[in-house]
Amino acid sequence: MRGRGPRCARLLGLSTVLLAQVADATFSIVAYDEETQELGVAVQSRAFSVGAGVPWAEAGVGAIATQATTNESFGPRGLALLRAGYAAPEVLQMLLHTDSRPENRQVGIVDARGGAVAHTGNACSAWAGDTTAVGLSVQGNILAGPEVLTSMLRAFTQTPGELSERLLAALHAAQAAGGDRRGQQSAALLVVRPSAAYPEYRWRYVDLRVEDHPTPIDELGRIFRIHQASDLLRAHLRYAAHYDSLGQEEAARRERRRIGETLRSTLARDHVEASTLNALAWFCATSDIYLEESLEAAERAVGLEPENSGILDTLAEVLFRLGRTEDALRTIDRAIALDPDDAYLQQQRARFEAR
Repeated sequence: MRGRGPRCARLLGLSTVLLAQVADATFSIVAYDEETQELGVAVQSRAFSVGAGVPWAEAGVGAIATQATTNESFGPRGLALLRAGYAAPEVLQMLLHTDSRPENRQVGIVDARGGAVAHTGNACSAWAGDTTAVGLSVQGNILAGPEVLTSMLRAFTQTPGELSERLLAALHAAQAAGGDRRGQQSAALLVVRPSAAYPEYRWRYVDLRVEDHPTPIDELGRIFRIHQASDLLRAHLRYAAHYDSLGQEEAARRERRRIGETLRSTLARDHVEASTLNALAWFCATSDIYLEESLEAAERAVGLEPENSGILDTLAEVLFRLGRTEDALRTIDRAIALDPDDAYLQQQRARFEAR
């Protein structure tokens, strides 16, 4: 391990007083996706607002879960060490070496090369433990038993889809295996991804929290599906355009394939909010992809909210892009009748007529 000289001391912030916060009865998963270079953390706890202290991540650097008697400073200080070039095992050793209560800490770290390491102090409340694989660490304390972690690992590795979906699958599997012995309260999902054009994704590609809920993992999944159909879908379109500009056709196809998977899985559900269906239909239609599926989504959205002029506008846009100009005009006229002073809707009608 590289030495703990003056530079390392500055990175660790040894002159500061370290404060701890309790986040007992917690299970988490930290993971790296080699294909997209995404890093992420998903966590559930019988504690309020677990997302505020446990998950930390930075694209191109690493991801950290710090829990049990949580030393929250492990998050920013650990990322600083990873950013400086230390590998996950080195970072863990340095963090624990400078901590006054390592026996009470539980930590999982994955670096941007897929290195993974975990620590469960011998004073963590039983059952407590951790397990690691390449690019993956799962850990928990006050659990029903070791099967909680094995279930998380199995669900993550066997679930298809993007990193966020696999992390959520791991949380669901953990809860199904008994989860926290003290119950549920909060959950969080944090995923980061490299992007020069959209640097915000380096810290918050997906950043969702449920602070206080009787079934926080279910609620986290619900809000993720809304996010997936709007902001995350937009992100996939952005990455697809970026890969197109670089001539990376397979990577661009992968991003658009994710959009199609989201659209089809959403349409397969019986109960979906009109806003979610509308967002999917709009983004796909204006990108000229998955138009037939977009039509189904738009028609379902209109069925749920038939007097929403914005949703009618989306249906009109889909119809127009499918070459059904007369149907598009009839639909935009319905929207205009509901909102006759909307200049945008009038512009849409003129655009359709000019075809």
